[in-house]
Amino acid sequence: MNTLVATFLQLEDPGIDPMLFIGALVLAVAAITVWQMVEIVDAYNRGALTVFGEYRKLLQPGLNIVPPFVSRVYTFDMRTQTIDVPTQEAITRDNSPVTADAVVYIRVMDAKRAFLEVDDYKNAVSNLAQTTLRAVLGDMELDDTLSRREMINERIRQELDEPTDEWGIRVESVEVREVTPSPDVKGAMEQQTSAERKRRAMILEAQGERRSAVEKAEGEKQSNIIRAQGEKQSQILEAQGDSISTVLRAKSAESMGERAVIDKGMETLEQIGRSESTTFVMPQELTSMVGRYGKHLSGSNVQQQDGQLDSLDFDDETRELIGLDDISEILGEIDEELEMDVEAMEQEAQAIQEGEDMGQSPDSIDVPRDEAETPGEEPEADNR
Repeated sequence: MNTLVATFLQLEDPGIDPMLFIGALVLAVAAITVWQMVEIVDAYNRGALTVFGEYRKLLQPGLNIVPPFVSRVYTFDMRTQTIDVPTQEAITRDNSPVTADAVVYIRVMDAKRAFLEVDDYKNAVSNLAQTTLRAVLGDMELDDTLSRREMINERIRQELDEPTDEWGIRVESVEVREVTPSPDVKGAMEQQTSAERKRRAMILEAQGERRSAVEKAEGEKQSNIIRAQGEKQSQILEAQGDSISTVLRAKSAESMGERAVIDKGMETLEQIGRSESTTFVMPQELTSMVGRYGKHLSGSNVQQQDGQLDSLDFDDETRELIGLDDISEILGEIDEELEMDVEAMEQEAQAIQEGEDMGQSPDSIDVPRDEAETPGEEPEADNR
């Protein structure tokens, strides 16, 4: 246009050649025509071509040739686009006023329908999202609007999906950014939350005290059980100790009594050995004890093997208990003192048999020297 104005201005100059002017005019018109015929579309856009106001086709990305001066191209961005939904006020089902805003993510799937079916699809989607947001919030309770954000997003997307599909637009997602109740409702909710937290704190404190009391009672119970078991075990051990001590004292007294009887009997034997009598009087306790230990030695009262009498041996503890080594020494001394006149012993034995001396007791034992030394006869067992 500026070129044409400059050309007409130059026409008034009489010094310019008309042919030159016409050539320049033709060149300018050709350049403008070429410029109008070429349409370049970006890779992420699509172009709707109209000729004399009639829709012809969609221009693909790249270089496109269109009719000059009589065509128009409307481009559509095929990428995902973001639409901000302004803050909306709504009344929930339980009559609580809230405000909310959201973000809608859309994408043009069919540029022809977006061009022919709707005027300014972005504005249309935004207005539809506002009304849908208010409707969804009005169908919900206040607590649901604050806690079930994902459900709100899904319901709005489903409500937008059907009408926008006719426009060649796909709603990819909807995100509610914030739902804010009124100041009065917010204060009441804060008080409710504070009271609820206090109630939970009191419940937890009561449960802690109860648990502490239960644990303490269990501990005392276990302590009492362990203490009772310890006392019981102590009494059992003490009773066992007393029983063992009593048994040991009884055995010790019995051993000491037997040892005393044996010692007394040995003293008596020693005195008898020093006397001139051949008749030995032994206490019944000593004879029974000697018989008992004799049975312990041989396993029976008498054992005869090959014409000889054998006996078992005492162990060291038994020998020490009954003083067997001391008895052997005493008997050795008695044997030495019994070396006396054979004739005197025969006379004393004959006098005793005739009753001139005192009578023989049931436990007395006669040991005549002459009979013990008579050849051809087997010596009697020494009852000392």
